[in-house]
Amino acid sequence: MAVSAGVLALALAATPAAAQQAPAAEPAPSGDDIVVTAVKATRSATAVTSVEMQKLLPGINPLKAIQTLPGVMYVTADPWGNNEQNASLFIHGFAGNQLGYTLDGVPLGDQSYGNYNGLSPQRAVISENVGRAIVSTGAADLGLASTSNLGGGIETFTQDPTAQRGATLNQTIGSYGTSRTFLRLDSGTFGNGNSLYVSGLRQRARAWDFNGRQGGWQANAKFVHDDSMGKLTAYFAYSDKIEPNEDATTVYKVATTPAQAYQPYTRPFTYPDFAAAVAYLDANGNVPAKEANNYRNYYSDAQRTDYLGYLKYQAHLSSKIDWSTQVYYHHNDGVGVVAGPITVASLPTLFALYFPGQNLKLATGNSGYAIRTTEYRIDRGGVISNVTADAGNHHIEVGGWMEYNSSSAYRRWYALDVNHPERYSPYIRPSNPLFTQYGSEIRNTVVQLHAQDDWHVLPNLLVQAGVKSSLQFARGDMVVQPIIGSLPGSSSALPSGEIDTKRWFLPTFGAKWDFTGSEQVYVNVQKNLRQFMTYGGGGVSPWSTGSQAAFDAFKRDGKPETSWTYELGLRSNHELGRGIGINAQLNVYHVDFHDRLLGITPAVGGLGGSSIAGGTPAIFNVGGVKTDGVDVALTLRFGQVFSLYNAFSYNRSIYDSDYSTLTVVNGSAATGTRIGGTATVNGVVPTGGKRIPGSPSVLDKTVATLTLGAFEGQLVGDYVGRRYATYTNDAWVDPTFTAALRLAYKLPAERLGLRKAEVSVNVTNLFDEKGTSTVSVSSNTNTYAIYPLAPRQWFATLSLGL
Repeated sequence: MAVSAGVLALALAATPAAAQQAPAAEPAPSGDDIVVTAVKATRSATAVTSVEMQKLLPGINPLKAIQTLPGVMYVTADPWGNNEQNASLFIHGFAGNQLGYTLDGVPLGDQSYGNYNGLSPQRAVISENVGRAIVSTGAADLGLASTSNLGGGIETFTQDPTAQRGATLNQTIGSYGTSRTFLRLDSGTFGNGNSLYVSGLRQRARAWDFNGRQGGWQANAKFVHDDSMGKLTAYFAYSDKIEPNEDATTVYKVATTPAQAYQPYTRPFTYPDFAAAVAYLDANGNVPAKEANNYRNYYSDAQRTDYLGYLKYQAHLSSKIDWSTQVYYHHNDGVGVVAGPITVASLPTLFALYFPGQNLKLATGNSGYAIRTTEYRIDRGGVISNVTADAGNHHIEVGGWMEYNSSSAYRRWYALDVNHPERYSPYIRPSNPLFTQYGSEIRNTVVQLHAQDDWHVLPNLLVQAGVKSSLQFARGDMVVQPIIGSLPGSSSALPSGEIDTKRWFLPTFGAKWDFTGSEQVYVNVQKNLRQFMTYGGGGVSPWSTGSQAAFDAFKRDGKPETSWTYELGLRSNHELGRGIGINAQLNVYHVDFHDRLLGITPAVGGLGGSSIAGGTPAIFNVGGVKTDGVDVALTLRFGQVFSLYNAFSYNRSIYDSDYSTLTVVNGSAATGTRIGGTATVNGVVPTGGKRIPGSPSVLDKTVATLTLGAFEGQLVGDYVGRRYATYTNDAWVDPTFTAALRLAYKLPAERLGLRKAEVSVNVTNLFDEKGTSTVSVSSNTNTYAIYPLAPRQWFATLSLGL
C-alpha cells in the first residue's frame, strides 16, 4: 500500500468521520495503490478506489471488489459477484448479515437474500459510478446507519458529477455472450456551483452452466449544488435485474445409498429445453432415483426492481459548526422463483393438503413441475441528521437516524402447464397462483442516537470516546396462514406480535498516536449490537418461528446478539528514495461475541429438497464465540513501474461451549438454551472448542501491477483456506486459489479528440480452478451444500471519455 502525498489526502478523506462531511467526493486516481489506509481512524479502516475496482473487472460488484482487502472473503458463483443467492461474505468470522452497509450514508440493510430491509450495493449504484468503498473490519463508525453491524461496516460512496462537461462510454463483451454497455453524461459546472450527471446501464450474459441469461437495466442520476453556505446533493437509482440462481450440490459425509453418493459438481437447469425437462421425470413426476438428493430443477431466478433516492443538505452554520440532514426512500418489488419437480422433499404432503383427493400432477399443470415463489415488498424511508462542531482541541459529533420500514413476504405456488411452456421462464413473473401458502406483513421503526468526542490531547495524540443507543419497535402479522402440517417445523398457526428492543448504552473508546513521522499506532474498543431480524419468510427471525408459543418464548427470553471488539494496530509508511516506497499495516484483534443465535430448519429430503419445501426454524442461543486474529498488509512500490501488494490474514473464531437442542415444550424453555421452535429431543451438539463454519482461518491476497508507458498488466491472486462445513467441524472444503489477469493499453486519446481512450482484457479464474465457492452450512451433521467456482472467463472492454 504505497501511500504518496496525493493518496494520503485520499486516506484522510476515506475516514468515516470525514466522509460524513464530503461523502460523495470522487477520489483522485491513486495510480499503483491497491488499497488506501484511513490514517485518521482509531480502528482498522481501508478503502478501495473506483480506479482499482474497475481494474479488477469492469462493472464489478463493490462487495466483490473489497475481497482484495485484509480479512475479507467474498465468493459467489459468477465473476462480477452479482448473484446474491449464493454469495458468501465473511469478515473476521462474522457473516455478511452480521455487518453494516450504507451508500452515501443511506442504510442498505443486512444483505440477506430474502429481502426485508434493504438492497445490495450493486443494485443501489452502477459499479462505474462508485467513488470508493470503505471497509471497517473490526468496528464500524459509531454513526453508521445499521442495525446489524456486529462485525464492522462497508460504506460505499458514489462519485460526484465532474467539473467538466463530458461523456463516458464503456462497452464490455466476453464469455457466454456477455454485453455490458455503460453511458454517463456529465453537465460540468453550470449556474452557481451546480453540476449533474445521468447514466444508464444494460448488461446481458448467459449463465455459465445452463442456457439462461442474467442482467438487466440500471439508471443513476446525481445533482450537486455547492457554495459557501453548504452543499445540496440529490441522488436517484433505478435497478431492474434478473439473476438466474445456482442449485447447490448436497454432499453427504457418509453416503449409504446411491442417491447419497451422487454428488455432481454442478446441477444445471434444464431450461429452456422443456421437452428434456418433461422427459427427465417418469410418468408420475418422479426424478431419477439416483438423483433424488441432487435432482435438476427446470429453472430458478431472483427478480428485483428497486427505486432508491435521497436528498441531503450539509449546512455550514459557521466556520466551526456543520449540520447535515439527509432524507431517503427505497421501494423494492421482488420475487424469488424455483420451478421444480412436485415429488421431491415434502411437496407431495403439501400439495395433498391443498388438493385433497386429486391427482397432484394434473392439479399442478400435468408437467410434473410446479413454480414456487417468495414475493417481497419493501417500502422504507428515513432521516439521518448529524451536527459536528470544533471546540478548541475537541471535535464533537452528535447525530441520529430514524427509519420506518413496511415489508412483506408471501409464499405462493403456481401451476406449470404442460400445454403452454412458453408462459414460463426465468424472465417472466408468474401470475394466477394455485394458492398462497403463507404471507407476512411487518412494520418496523428504528431509532439510533450517537454522540462522540475526538480530543486532540496532543498534536500527535488523538483520543476518541462515544456512545450509541439502538432502539427497534417491530410488529409482524401472519396475514395468510398455512394449512396445518403443510410447513415443516410448524404444527400450528404461525405467529404474530410485537417485540421492542432497546439498548441505550453501546460505548466506544479509541486512540491514535503518531509516534514518528512515518508510524502510528491505534487502539479501539467498541460494543456492537445486532437487532432481531424483522422478516416473516425465513431466517433467524422471531416472526419465522413455527408457532405463537415459540414466538412468545422468544419475546420473553430472547436476547439480541452483541459483541465487544478490541483492536490494536500499527501503520507505517516510508519513502526509501529513487521512487521506492513501502507501506504496511498490522492489525491484531479480539472479539467477545455473546448470545449468538442459530436457526435450525427441519431438513426434508436433503438440503436440495428442503430448499424448495421451506420450513420454520427453531432458534437456539448457542452462547458465546471468542475470536482472535491478525491482518498484515504490505505494499512495495518501485516508482511508477511496478508495485506488489500482499495481505495475509489469520482468524480463529471458536465456540465457547456445546449447546443443547432440548427445550421448548408449548413455548416453555426447559434448559434455557433454545428459544423458539417445536419440541424435539436431539441432545447436545458438541460445538465447544470448534471453529465457526463457513469462515476460513487463513486468507492471502496478492496484487502485482506492471506499468510500461501506455501498457499496464495486473495479476491478482486470492487464496481461501480450509472452511468447515458443519458446526462440529467433522467436514470441510479444501482451500482454493484463484487468479485473475488484466492487460490494458491507453490509446492516444488526444489524437482521437477524446479525453480518455483505453482497451483492456480481463481473464477471471485464470487457471480454470475447480472447487467450492460458497459453503452452505447445515445443522445436519451428515450433510452440507456447496456451490461451484465459476470457470475461466474473458472480457474485453473499450472505455472512451469525451
